[in-house]
Amino acid sequence: MNSFHDVRFPLGVSFGATGGPERLNEIVQLTSGKEKRNARTAHSRRRYDAGTGVRSLDDLYEVLAFFEARRGSLHGFRFRDPFDMKSCPPHKEPTAFDQVIGTGDGVRDRFALLKIYGEGEDVYRRFIAKPAAGSVLVTVAGVPMQISADYTIDAETGEVIFAESAVPQAGEAVTAGFEFDVPVRFDTERLSASVTAFKAGQIPSIPLVEVL
Repeated sequence: MNSFHDVRFPLGVSFGATGGPERLNEIVQLTSGKEKRNARTAHSRRRYDAGTGVRSLDDLYEVLAFFEARRGSLHGFRFRDPFDMKSCPPHKEPTAFDQVIGTGDGVRDRFALLKIYGEGEDVYRRFIAKPAAGSVLVTVAGVPMQISADYTIDAETGEVIFAESAVPQAGEAVTAGFEFDVPVRFDTERLSASVTAFKAGQIPSIPLVEVL
């Protein structure tokens, strides 16, 4: 990842944003009439338009200031997805048993945070690199672990790092619960805003794209 500012896009604006995951697939229609479909990328990429979350001129000013501080599209930042921001369904609170993130072997001390979508052979495992500070809960073999004493969180990768005394032993399941942000950048080189247009109900477009 290129330069990243560990700051969050204005929450009040993000909760009114639109967007979600994008999948890039190649679809070729054969002479028989059937289709051949291939995935061009292994992982989805999220895109948002934060313009729909701008409710006032104060909101617009806050976004403009944030855009300038990030130097436009130069630096990435945190964005709170209004639809998908927890290890559990949106109406619930995260618990340490929400997601299975790995199995111990007695040696491995780093485990990436994961969120699993779907069931069985069709599951998609999404790596979570930007958990919300202080939100990560962890268990090993069903036993709650203590932050700082048993584990820490890598600020760059979001990985759980176990202390030497707490490394999961062979066969022990490691589970976690958390809230998280999406690392994004502005997907534009300029923001175009007009006070007259805004008062008339014309919302500016503020495109954001996930950085992988």
